Amino acid sequence: MIHPQAIIDPKAELADDVEVGPWTYIGPDVKIDSGTRIHSHVVIKGPCTIGKDNQIFQFASVGEECQDKKYRGEPTQLIIGDRNVIRESCTLHRGTIQDEGITSVGSDNLLMAYVHVAHDCRIGNNTILANSVGLAGHVKVGDWAILGGMAGVHQFCKIGMHAMIGGGSVVLKDVPAYVIANGSPIVPHGINTEGLKRRGYDAEALLVLRRAYKIIFRQGKTLEQALGELETMAVDTPALDALIDSLKTADRGIIR
Repeated sequence: MIHPQAIIDPKAELADDVEVGPWTYIGPDVKIDSGTRIHSHVVIKGPCTIGKDNQIFQFASVGEECQDKKYRGEPTQLIIGDRNVIRESCTLHRGTIQDEGITSVGSDNLLMAYVHVAHDCRIGNNTILANSVGLAGHVKVGDWAILGGMAGVHQFCKIGMHAMIGGGSVVLKDVPAYVIANGSPIVPHGINTEGLKRRGYDAEALLVLRRAYKIIFRQGKTLEQALGELETMAVDTPALDALIDSLKTADRGIIR
């Protein structure tokens, strides 16, 4: 399962069925769980924990120290969940002590070629980051979010769950949950209706989310005013909870 031309540090911990291709380097303090396949020419450094049934393709750099100039070699981590696909030439860096010291990627994500995940980013589950997406430090990406190719996200921004970001967009503020947005700088264009239908949201929930979108983006209300109305509506529509939470935690403000 391990190619003879792979270099694996004796202090690395690999499950018995992990596959490692030729010319791959796996350093100390790396733990890789069962079913994971590491292709050729991959570099994995620790501290780094990789879960089950992942695929990491050639030329990816996983668990390298970050590019933050404040970093001084502290023992920070990268944690990757299960069933992720990390394609060619992706770069995923460890965290910093200025945050919680952890960069994390959940489960069932697709990171296409040349994606960059900077220090202290948090990626949820079931996301898609298309080719050459760049996440600056401390970015948070919610479950089921989709980022189009070459989208760039400013440090500390949050992408809400089920949001969809168009290719080439420049994200300078938070994108609330469920919202489709595009542009440079990015602007909102409605609710991700088709994506929500595929994930089981019924017609009633979609109707309420579209109404909530108009309250936030089309009626000239302040964020506080919009939140007041949404919290009243949320009593009967639990789907609004994620949207409300993404508005309340928008430290950089939301796109408008």
